[in-house]
Amino acid sequence: MEHKIVIAETERLILRRYQKEDLPDLFEYLSDREVVEYEPYQPLTLDEAKENLEWRIGTDEMIAIELKGSHKMIGNIYMGKRDFESLEIGYVLNKNYWRRGYAAESCKALIEQAFSNGVHRIYAECNPRNQNSWRLLEALGFLREAHFKKNVYFWKDENGRAIWKDTYVYAKLNAQK
Repeated sequence: MEHKIVIAETERLILRRYQKEDLPDLFEYLSDREVVEYEPYQPLTLDEAKENLEWRIGTDEMIAIELKGSHKMIGNIYMGKRDFESLEIGYVLNKNYWRRGYAAESCKALIEQAFSNGVHRIYAECNPRNQNSWRLLEALGFLREAHFKKNVYFWKDENGRAIWKDTYVYAKLNAQK
């Protein structure tokens, strides 16, 4: 068992770096079509999950969410460094752990930590159809700054035409600055 590199702890969660032992839990949620519905990738195969895990272990922008009680890794928070003292936040959780407050609990802890470390602004982008995502952002105090119309696509149809999607942009400023 590797030594865990802990980023933050909450009442129920350990927020930490990824480790090799996370493969079964990572594959469990990244292979689920419903979980990755709004992500820019299809459900992963086991080999793709292994490759993805190597990337996650090598970056400090992906943070694993682990349950304190069972030590099961149930998802991740993405905290990507951007220009102008900003971060982009994103989250993906195993659907068996949706609607239990784990995403809010982990995001809140990491947002507070980022702001206390001097980050100026945290923003997120999400599909307007992903109500769970933007409602979470609003509950965390983020404000909708933009609604871009058909500005991105991840897939093409059978004729090679882009399948365009809208994007909501949410942001939260550091009140301490």
